[in-house]
Amino acid sequence: MNQDFSIFTLVTQASFVVQLVMAGLLLASLASWTVIFGKLFGLRRVRGENDEFEREFWAGRNLNELYADASKRSVDGRGAPMERIFASGMREFLKLREKRVLDAGALLDGARRAMRASFQREIDAVESNLSFLASVGSVSPYVGLFGTVWGIMHAFVGLSNMQQVTLATVAPGIAEALVATAIGLFAAIPAVIAYNRFARDIDRIAIQLETFIEEFSNILQRNVGAPGPAPAAATVSSGFAHSR
Repeated sequence: MNQDFSIFTLVTQASFVVQLVMAGLLLASLASWTVIFGKLFGLRRVRGENDEFEREFWAGRNLNELYADASKRSVDGRGAPMERIFASGMREFLKLREKRVLDAGALLDGARRAMRASFQREIDAVESNLSFLASVGSVSPYVGLFGTVWGIMHAFVGLSNMQQVTLATVAPGIAEALVATAIGLFAAIPAVIAYNRFARDIDRIAIQLETFIEEFSNILQRNVGAPGPAPAAATVSSGFAHSR
């Protein structure tokens, strides 16, 4: 009458299909935890780098020097997303002025388009693997439910050959099947919580970057409207005012 209902025993005694479902869910859970920890530290690093560059940007440094440093770090594969957006806008602005484009609207539109393109690339990079968490969170319960249904069906097929069916004979098969649902929830719940948390953090990063684009565009607009010779790249920083 005393039967072993430990998780290990239930898993080992389950049917092959249910065991396959459990193994897939455990692998999905392991992969999602890997993504969760990677994204947790990655977003923390992105926020720190953006804040550091923003402090440096508004500290009053010459923008040509900032651009030179940002370009060097971009070549080395380093730098904050905000720094790369700044570098792309500044690069396009300087190229257009070197080509003696004097129309203020063309200068600002070119720089803004370059920054928006860089912004989209940075957001795509930050959002990498986020869809995987969404998939694990939405699909895992259904996969676990499939394993449960299959396990219960297999248990009742086996019980059909018995002359007398009692609770003691039904319980092991049903318990084995329900383990699949439990593992599915174990994989889904952390993935859903992490996805919602990371989506909110990425929205905040996106707002911070979009705000910087608007502020830097205003600085460029003031510089374009500044009197004096425009073509020389060395004069670009003369009209910038680091003030909010």
